Amino acid sequence: MSEYSGYNVKKLRRTQKGRIIAGVCSGVGQYVGIDANLVRIALAIATLFGGMGVALYAIGWLLMPDEEHDSSIVQDLVNKQQDRRSNPTHTDWSGEQKPQQ
Repeated sequence: MSEYSGYNVKKLRRTQKGRIIAGVCSGVGQYVGIDANLVRIALAIATLFGGMGVALYAIGWLLMPDEEHDSSIVQDLVNKQQDRRSNPTHTDWSGEQKPQQ
């Protein structure tokens, strides 16, 4: 039994409930304990003054895992790349993939 088994650990996740685009604002709002609309307003203001709101949203979309998954989009891409490097294949002209020797 883990020493943390009695604790309810909050995880920063993109949520399904309250989602408008990707669930970033609703996930941040749920994690912080504020209304998701306040997060949306803050990102809109950041977008108007320098465009950082769009960049922050995109970063959140890429780095925050969905509540139904354990890994983020970036982590999935890194894992696929590592799998490709550990299991290299060669595609010949017929379209068949064959392991490299």
